[in-house]
Amino acid sequence: MRIVVVALAVLALVAVGCGSQDDSTPVACLEGAGAFETALRDAPDEVLLGGETLISECLAENQKAGDLARVGEAMLETATSLSAQARRGDGGDAAVQLGYLIGAAERGASTSQGIHADLVRRLTVAARYAPGGQPLSRQFLSAYREGFDAGRSGG
Repeated sequence: MRIVVVALAVLALVAVGCGSQDDSTPVACLEGAGAFETALRDAPDEVLLGGETLISECLAENQKAGDLARVGEAMLETATSLSAQARRGDGGDAAVQLGYLIGAAERGASTSQGIHADLVRRLTVAARYAPGGQPLSRQFLSAYREGFDAGRSGG
């Protein structure tokens, strides 16, 4: 009887171990907007938070609500700041960085079964906001698209 109990206990532990996944948010993603802004200076080339983490990795599947809130807040703050800079500068590097952020967020959200959909929607609204309904310039849109494509494919 003892052997049966021990065998069942071992099987239960193996089953739990096989089913577990590490859905933790990388530490670099939790360091605030400054970390995102600094890393995005490399866009449209590869952008790594803390030198090792892709932005898309910040949107982990089954992410804890607290981590999602912290990552989302940092991303939204970054998107809002870059959007304002890009509008003032009529595109340029800020628009490329902004597009990269949104593209990388979409890439990360694409595998998370919808838990990041609201964040991506909010990021897109922040990125494309135009005061007074003024259309965004061609330069802004072109630079944004360059960054978006780079972030979506490799961010």
